[in-house]
Amino acid sequence: MTETSSPAQAPSSGVVFVATGARYIACAEAAARSVRRHMPEVPIALFTDAGALGHPLADIFDPVIELEGAHHRSKVDCLMNSPFERTLFLDADIRVLEDVSELFDLLERFDIAMAHAHARVRAETQAVWIRALPEAYPQFNTGVVAVRRNPQTRALLQAWSESYREAGFRKDQVTLRELLWNSDLHVATLPPEYNIRYPKYLWLWGRREARPRICHFYRYSFVSRRAWLAALARKRVLGWPRRAAGRLLRRVRGGSSA
Repeated sequence: MTETSSPAQAPSSGVVFVATGARYIACAEAAARSVRRHMPEVPIALFTDAGALGHPLADIFDPVIELEGAHHRSKVDCLMNSPFERTLFLDADIRVLEDVSELFDLLERFDIAMAHAHARVRAETQAVWIRALPEAYPQFNTGVVAVRRNPQTRALLQAWSESYREAGFRKDQVTLRELLWNSDLHVATLPPEYNIRYPKYLWLWGRREARPRICHFYRYSFVSRRAWLAALARKRVLGWPRRAAGRLLRRVRGGSSA
């Protein structure tokens, strides 16, 4: 992996995105702008494929790092190569709703921090790699990951990269769950407002309860509302009829799908 640009001295904390192809790079740019809106000083790095390096990229990313051997879950290879000592990795389909720099402070005490996966009864979420684990220890969602660089986390991330390739699961969370179970890492479980997966949760919290921090929605996987609605026309979303799903998701707050 090669950096195409970098500051004179790499800062200790920063945000990392991984995106390949025009659609997902555009989504990552929109997500990065939501970070910049609330955290104007934090550096934001992008891992992307060599093909994208010859085209204009948003100046919001620095450094931009060439990603070799890109695949469906390239983030399993990139986290251990983050240019930052303390990294907040974000999927491209997110919007940051307020300053979340306290996640870097969390890494003073913990090695890694993630929120639980919401959809815990799906067959793919309950898949077993080597051994069955108690249901009370569910998968963590890997769309929002705060991690501190040290020998222990590097070993975990290396094992995660290797196990994802060898195990053959489409979801990268299956092997990570068992690796964390077997590790001695200090893991912080983030409350759900740091990785809100479905719009319906925004309607459950009162003003005296949790404030939404990071939304991680299907609609943000599309650069435009037209592309998003076209995707809805091809499938059912959240198990609801297409028309009802469209009405619901159009009401989602947390920023537009730029």
